Amino acid sequence: MTVRHVLAVLVLLTAGCAATTPVAPGPAPVSAGASERAAPAQAPPAPWRITERGGEHEIEGYADRVSVLPGERFRLLVSTTAPRFTASAFRMGARPVRAWRSTPVAGTRQPPPRTVEGMVTAAHWKPSLTVDTTGWAEGAYLVRLDASTGGQRYVPITVRSASAEGRVVIVNAVTTWQAYNLWGGRSLYSGPGGFDDRSRKVTFDRPYDGSGARLFLDFEWNAIRLAEQSGVPLAYLTSLDLRPGALGGARAVVSLGHDEYWSPTMRKVVTQARDAGANLAFLGANAVYWRIGLHGRTVMCDKETRCPLWRRSEPESGLVGQMYDCFPAEATYRVSKPGHWIFEGTRGRSFPGLAGVETDKVSPGSPDDIEVLAESPVDCGGRATVSHTTYYVAPSGAGVFASGTMRWVCGMKGAACGHGVTRAASAFTRRATLNLLTRFAKGPAGDCSNPSSGCSGRA
Repeated sequence: MTVRHVLAVLVLLTAGCAATTPVAPGPAPVSAGASERAAPAQAPPAPWRITERGGEHEIEGYADRVSVLPGERFRLLVSTTAPRFTASAFRMGARPVRAWRSTPVAGTRQPPPRTVEGMVTAAHWKPSLTVDTTGWAEGAYLVRLDASTGGQRYVPITVRSASAEGRVVIVNAVTTWQAYNLWGGRSLYSGPGGFDDRSRKVTFDRPYDGSGARLFLDFEWNAIRLAEQSGVPLAYLTSLDLRPGALGGARAVVSLGHDEYWSPTMRKVVTQARDAGANLAFLGANAVYWRIGLHGRTVMCDKETRCPLWRRSEPESGLVGQMYDCFPAEATYRVSKPGHWIFEGTRGRSFPGLAGVETDKVSPGSPDDIEVLAESPVDCGGRATVSHTTYYVAPSGAGVFASGTMRWVCGMKGAACGHGVTRAASAFTRRATLNLLTRFAKGPAGDCSNPSSGCSGRA
């Protein structure tokens, strides 16, 4: 993705997974003369879902911490035009459950955002309430803000794990969420004056745009649901938590559907985990692309100067196994090694729409012994190319999987993903991911053609 594509990226990535934040369906239309027939029953919306966003600034907010340990506290900073609001925290697992709910809180319209050196911030807002996470389980949470006038928004928070020992680590890609966040009119891609007026740094001291959780719901939640259904021992971190020692003893690390912005520390910590035997799974495309700086709650990425592409110095293919190649991509995903253990129990070899909207392929810097599990012909705006799904074994014995398509997690939703994705693609991606999770949870996956490795062979 060149910087000249970024405005198109904002549009297509928003549409890349079809439905974003679920909204309650409206009543079914009734045709003329059908008054004697009952209208189809509408399933009530799940309790965690937003059913009414309300006005643009009717309610919005952010947390003063991206993640907390169980039992720690965080503050919510909320702005609303309503006289009152409540906040409810839902743990977004296989079945979202409410972990906490506030009493009604007096609403306050906070001051407008400030722009400091081209960065939009709401750090001057006053805290509205403090949330105690005592008794909360580790995991990814959405705090839903409900204005007394009806408007709703989400605030994401991760209750992180104190230890990764013996567990599969799920990483929320919060640096990428923030890079695309247009709240206040600026992101790393755009500003009031367009691309040339974009921010060179962005802060977590502001709400997220839209529903407040668009990238989490589009690119992460369905994989998290599947991971929890798998029964493997899980740990939860965010990309800001990838600091020395955070992955000690981890069995595997899972990068979710859109994980583009990596600091040197993030990459070093994950590389060291792989070299110590932790398996890696990249369930998206365009991972480890921009080399960012992190300073507290600020993500720094001046793309002309101090935020180069990783491939210019240390190609991401050396870690991921492949690298970003195409946007926009719309292609049929084609399995080329159906006998590989990762695809054991799957059905079908061709899945329309599953390759997109960004795709990767094997490139200079990829390991010499990398296996191409799927090769999908792609028309990239008139340029013929391919998308690859890959697997390689590190010297430590760790297995590294990369889907090579940004729709891998979206594909778990089947037709709800849009783009011609089918129920068959949902069954395929879910089964392959379950194979990965269950094998990776056992320790270094290595070469499963070796009977002593504990997994089935491959063709």
